[in-house]
Amino acid sequence: MSLPPLVEPAAELTVDEVRRYSRHLIIPDVGMDGQKRLKNAKVLCVGAGGLGSPALMYLAAAGVGTLGIIEFDEVDESNLQRQIIHSQADIGRSKAQSAKDSVLGINPYVNVILHETRLEADNVLEIFAQYDLIVDGTDNFATRYLVNDAAVLLNKPYVWGSIYRFDGQASVFWSEHGPCYRCLYPEPPPPGMVPSCAEGGVLGVLCASVGSIQVTEAIKLLAGVGDPLVGRLMIYDALEMQYRQVKVRKDPDCAVCGENPTVTELIDYEAFCGVVSDEAQEAALGSTITPKQLKEWIDGDEKIEIIDVREPNEYEIVSIPGATLTPKNEFLMGTALQDLPQDKRIVLHCKTGVRSAEVLAVLKSAGFADAVHVGGGVIGWVNQIEPEKPVY
Repeated sequence: MSLPPLVEPAAELTVDEVRRYSRHLIIPDVGMDGQKRLKNAKVLCVGAGGLGSPALMYLAAAGVGTLGIIEFDEVDESNLQRQIIHSQADIGRSKAQSAKDSVLGINPYVNVILHETRLEADNVLEIFAQYDLIVDGTDNFATRYLVNDAAVLLNKPYVWGSIYRFDGQASVFWSEHGPCYRCLYPEPPPPGMVPSCAEGGVLGVLCASVGSIQVTEAIKLLAGVGDPLVGRLMIYDALEMQYRQVKVRKDPDCAVCGENPTVTELIDYEAFCGVVSDEAQEAALGSTITPKQLKEWIDGDEKIEIIDVREPNEYEIVSIPGATLTPKNEFLMGTALQDLPQDKRIVLHCKTGVRSAEVLAVLKSAGFADAVHVGGGVIGWVNQIEPEKPVY
């Protein structure tokens, strides 16, 4: 459906701006009026990572007058495969500062506002209130629900995107004109059910594909052109090179934007999404060891069976000596339980300790009372025991 422009036009474009944006100005649907609206717009990018990188760069190039960047992380070498706004020289720098430098290098006429903080329930409303439109580039469910609920409470539209391996999704959520994120996904998936990009990987160029869709939608909303993805979910399969759309209807029973909402203020989103399930937390209580403890057990020839519950491609990158690979899903389906030794203590580990805690809960319920898992996982092992090994 066609929507009115989100912002009013700026008073004028300078001669330099007219030269810079000339290819926009000769498009009848954009023209001088549309470009002035972009100049007058204030857009916040949540994250300067995989999706935030192309989004920020193309929003800047398009002439969005004010760009906000909320990002608390630092640039890591593993980011560079997909987070194209950063370079080798930026490793160790603030992502927000690095992104700002790149944005101003693309377009010095953009006003960049940095929010170098983690987005939380106690600051999101104040930050969002400063902007016309939100572009969501987050990669975890707790922040996605936080962004959605804050946008609904403030009646702000936002452009959402998601990426994983070769698949991407994008939509526009605006409760005044259509569904919100909770209408599409009323509840988060069970903890550990959907791997993150850090666990499952992502094709770097997929970020550009989905990020460019997000910017296209942002420009359409700001300038009031075209048919935005309100009420539609765009699904992209890079392996098959196919795009398809799914209609998303506003849910009258939605907890936050429905006719009788039950969520009328921000909640504890970490608890809502169950970053680690209650069962896993209970299982890990008193059954978590450190990498140094594991090293002592190995050196002392303790009767232990070290099991890596990650995926095979992760195991190929780095592993703990003596560990055998049995992916988490084999435990969740029960197929791995029959092969566990009865005369050894089971020691589980994953990348950071989340998946192994979930598997530990399965083992405890199956009668392996003395099983433990390694807090910090293989990352903790590398940092504390074998720093010469690679991390990912």
